[in-house]
Amino acid sequence: MSIVLALPKGRILEECGPLLSRAGIEPAADYADESSRRLRFPTNHPGLDVIRVRSFDVATFVAFGAAQIGICGGDVMMEFDYPEIYAPLDLDIGRCRISVAEPRDEVGQTDLNAQSRIRVASKYPNVARKHFAARGVQAEIVALNGSMELAPGLGLSRLIVDLVQTGSTLKANGLVETDIIANVSSRLIVNRIALKTRPDEIAGWIESFRKALAA
Repeated sequence: MSIVLALPKGRILEECGPLLSRAGIEPAADYADESSRRLRFPTNHPGLDVIRVRSFDVATFVAFGAAQIGICGGDVMMEFDYPEIYAPLDLDIGRCRISVAEPRDEVGQTDLNAQSRIRVASKYPNVARKHFAARGVQAEIVALNGSMELAPGLGLSRLIVDLVQTGSTLKANGLVETDIIANVSSRLIVNRIALKTRPDEIAGWIESFRKALAA
C-alpha cells in the first residue's frame, strides 16, 4: 500500500514545489494545476502518492490515517490540535500570523478588561475562544469560512480573528491588527500510528524532508 502525502491547495501548494523537488519527490505534472479535476496523483516513487485537499482538511486526513504524512499550516494544527498527529519538522514555508483585527476608526475603543463578552468572526473558533478566555473574556464566535473582513463593517461582529500575511486585505477593508495571537508556518506532519506500523518508510520520508531543508 502506498504512502499518501497530503498537500494543501492554494498558496502553500506553490511554495511546496521547490521543497518537494529537493526531497526527491516529483508528482504528476498536473498536481499543481488548480483546474485539474484529479485529486490523487502518482509520483516518481511507486510507493508514494500525493493528494491535494483543502488546507483545513490536511490535518484531518492525516489524523484519521487516510494520509500518512502531510504538509500542514500551523494555524490548522492550532485549531484542531489532533493528538494523533506528530509534527517533526518546521518547513519554513507559508509564514503568516493569526491576528485579531478591528475597524481602524474604532481602535482603542474596545477595553477587554472592562468586558466579559465580545462577538468575534473567525474560521478559527477554538483558537479565538482560547485567546479571549485567557484574558477573561467569553468570545461569542460567528463562524465564517471567508470574507471575514466584511463582518465588522456590516455589524456581524466587533472583531475578527483571521490569518494575515501582508495585512493588505485588512487595510483595504478599513481594518488594522490589534493583537497577534501566533506566528505560524507550515510543518511536516505524520500519523502517529503509521509511524509505529511503518517506521522505516515514514522515517525515511521525514529524513528526506530534513535533508531538503538543509539543502
